[in-house]
Amino acid sequence: MGRLIALIYGLLCYAFFFVTFLYTLLFVENMLVPKTIDVGQQSGVTGALIINLMLMSLFAIQHSVMARPQFKQWWMQFVPKTVERSTYVLFSTLALALLCWQWRPITAPVWHVANPVAATLLTGLSLFGWLLALFSTFLINHFELFGLQQVVNNFAAQKMPAIKFRTPLLYNFVRHPLYLGFIIAFWATPSMSAGRLLFATVTTAYILVGIFLEERDLVDVFGDDYRRYRQRVAMLVPMFAPWRR
Repeated sequence: MGRLIALIYGLLCYAFFFVTFLYTLLFVENMLVPKTIDVGQQSGVTGALIINLMLMSLFAIQHSVMARPQFKQWWMQFVPKTVERSTYVLFSTLALALLCWQWRPITAPVWHVANPVAATLLTGLSLFGWLLALFSTFLINHFELFGLQQVVNNFAAQKMPAIKFRTPLLYNFVRHPLYLGFIIAFWATPSMSAGRLLFATVTTAYILVGIFLEERDLVDVFGDDYRRYRQRVAMLVPMFAPWRR
């Protein structure tokens, strides 16, 4: 019964994540959903800045702190190992859903591309960024990353496979194609509002900090294998040498 409950819990956490991920895509792209990054409850510019920065800070702190090995070691005193990842996904999704729900638009235009062909290309590039991010998760085991493999293996009374250092496909060109996809998705737009510019700037800064923390953990786990990989493959942009460290 405990294994079944863990399985159902993991499936629900994953479903909540996936629906929220799709909503966030539409939210950022200003498509289909009634409340988007540029449409919704209005506040003064100062109030909107404060609220939006608080929302993004909450997501960044939760996302980073709960991902650290030291926190996991403490956290698993209270949360079973089999659902630790699902619980992390749940809290991350709650923080993301709160951001989309309480975001305050700042609609002052920064740039607008009027040419319909160029506008379509920019929108297509942004959607490509989302696809790149999602595709990258499947290259490194999407279902383990979001906690499903853990609860399925637990339900089947199977051990999780040992962690191996792999660099599949896109990971031979950049070390973080998932993050590169998000950066493309956030910045490629025919209509950049001040609110979206704030979102893109803060999330890009957070991604760079997150990469530093993540790579420090990866060096601890994989040692010289990851150090050599870091020397050989660029962080985000292959042709831009300063990123290759």
